[in-house]
Amino acid sequence: MLGSRLSYLFTFHSFSVATMDGLESAAISILKRAVDLDAKHRWTESMTCYQEGLQLLMEVIKGLPESPRRLAFRTKATEYMDRAEKLKALIESEKKLGKYHEQVHIEDNSTGHSYESVLGRFLDGRVRSVEVEDPYIRSVHQCYNLLRLCELCVKKCPNLQFIRLLTGSDPGDEHAQKARLTEICTSMADFGVKLIVNYSDTLHDREIRLDSGWIIKIGRGLSYFKPPAGKFCLGFNDFDLRPCHETTVDIFHESASK
Repeated sequence: MLGSRLSYLFTFHSFSVATMDGLESAAISILKRAVDLDAKHRWTESMTCYQEGLQLLMEVIKGLPESPRRLAFRTKATEYMDRAEKLKALIESEKKLGKYHEQVHIEDNSTGHSYESVLGRFLDGRVRSVEVEDPYIRSVHQCYNLLRLCELCVKKCPNLQFIRLLTGSDPGDEHAQKARLTEICTSMADFGVKLIVNYSDTLHDREIRLDSGWIIKIGRGLSYFKPPAGKFCLGFNDFDLRPCHETTVDIFHESASK
C-alpha cells in the first residue's frame, strides 16, 4: 500500500523528462530517489533527498509563468512537502520509542558510498563529540581513512569539540602507528578539536557514536573501500567514485540501544 502511494507521488502527469531542462530533470531524479528510499524504509536518506529535490523543484516553479503546468508542479511540491513532514514525524516517533533502525547494504564494487554519503546527513551543529571504535586504524591507508572522517566532521560540525578513537595497537609497527595518529591529533588541535586516542587489545566491534544520539555501525569499519586502480584513476581522491567491498551499515538512535 505504501509503495503504491509513493509511486503516485512520483507521477508527474504527462511531463516527460526528455522535454525538461536540466533543473527539472535533476529535481525529478532526486525526488524519484527520495520515493525509492522511502519505500525501502531508508528514511534519513529519503528525507535528505526530499529536501534537496524540493529545493530544486521550487526553483523550477519560480521560473515558470502562471499556467496549468506551473500549477501542476506546485501541487506536486505540496504533496512532496506533506510526505516529508510525515516522514520527519515518523522518524522522531521511532526514535522516541527506541525502534529506529535503518540498514544500508553496500554491494561489492558499488560506488557512491563516501563517508559524506553514508554519514554526512547526521553531522551538523548538534554534534559536539564523536566516538569511533575500530580495531584496525593501524596501517597508512587506515590512518588516512580516519583522517578523512575527521576532515568531514570538522567541516560539517561547527560545534565539534572532541573525537575519541578506540583502536588496536599495531604489533608490527606500533611506533609508526602512534606517530601517524599523533600527527592527526596535532592537526586537529589547529582547528580547535581534540582527538583523543585510546587502545584496546580486545576490541572487536566497529561503530561511530555521535552525542546527538545517532549510532552508525559499519561491518568493515572505516576500511570498506577498495584500493584505487592507480594514482591517476577516478576514485583516487573522490571516494564517491571509489569501488567498495561488500558491507552493511546499520543506523540506530541511542534510545534504540538502551
